[in-house]
Amino acid sequence: MTFAIKVENLSKQYGEHPAVKDISFTVEQGTLFAFLGENGAGKTTTIEILCTLVRKSSGKVTINGFTLDASNDNADIRKSIGVVFQQSLLDERLTVRENILHRGKTYGLSKTQLAENYQFVSTYLHLDDIENQKYGILSGGQKRRADIARALIHRPNILFLDEPTTGLDPQTRQFVWQTIKQLQHETNMTVFLTTHYMEEAAVAHQVIVLKQGKIVAQGTPDALKTKYAYDSMALVFHNPIEGIKWLEENTISYAERQGIYTIRLTSTLQALTFLKKAEPLIASFEVIKGSMDDVFLHIMAEERSRNGSLN
Repeated sequence: MTFAIKVENLSKQYGEHPAVKDISFTVEQGTLFAFLGENGAGKTTTIEILCTLVRKSSGKVTINGFTLDASNDNADIRKSIGVVFQQSLLDERLTVRENILHRGKTYGLSKTQLAENYQFVSTYLHLDDIENQKYGILSGGQKRRADIARALIHRPNILFLDEPTTGLDPQTRQFVWQTIKQLQHETNMTVFLTTHYMEEAAVAHQVIVLKQGKIVAQGTPDALKTKYAYDSMALVFHNPIEGIKWLEENTISYAERQGIYTIRLTSTLQALTFLKKAEPLIASFEVIKGSMDDVFLHIMAEERSRNGSLN
């Protein structure tokens, strides 16, 4: 197993405030890695450290075989990564093409390599319709396509994405995300993602949840859903009074909203047992699978409860 990123006991202190607290994790090469957490959890600070923009307080970080803050290694790290921040770094007065080519030149690419790389990013991100427009007049979705192209112009091994789809409309979000997954799959690029959209994290190979600078959960999406989420079943009864009576007689806890009765399942198959027993009473039903939203909310609630019990 080859690790694109290896973090050991990483900490970052701003004066008296600890932003990142002794975290350790690894990111396997060629995978999609999701970094989750509430605002202020330390996600952006961690990315800024890994991208050599902020100096760590302590710990060891290895990226693409280079040791962060070691002699000359930071320059090699920067050459091997691409970064899409929440705020754009492109010049609004230049066209999309001018912006991207200018960025490519900073990596010392030859004219031939720069032309080939531009064609590569233009094809993946469909830049033909916007490449000659000034960046400043583009829509939010068009700007995000250009931002990602800028990060990819030197064909990096690792792509850092700090909430890349925040504020985009659903159609543009879908396009951006499909492009990222296609790149990751076809080029074996390692993608390090922070996001507030749990459905994006659901397709990651590995997920870490951060709270107040500490790792509070990690694992595959399936493993986290097994541990922190649960399936449920929504029922609509022909006669709600008889339905409630059946639920209470069988000591089944439920929540009711607008005539829909939701019960928690210990397993998906348990729905079959309930349906067989209550079939004459049921007008309609839906089995709802546990999601990454459930995972995140459960973990955050658990941490709040734990911290509250310590106060």
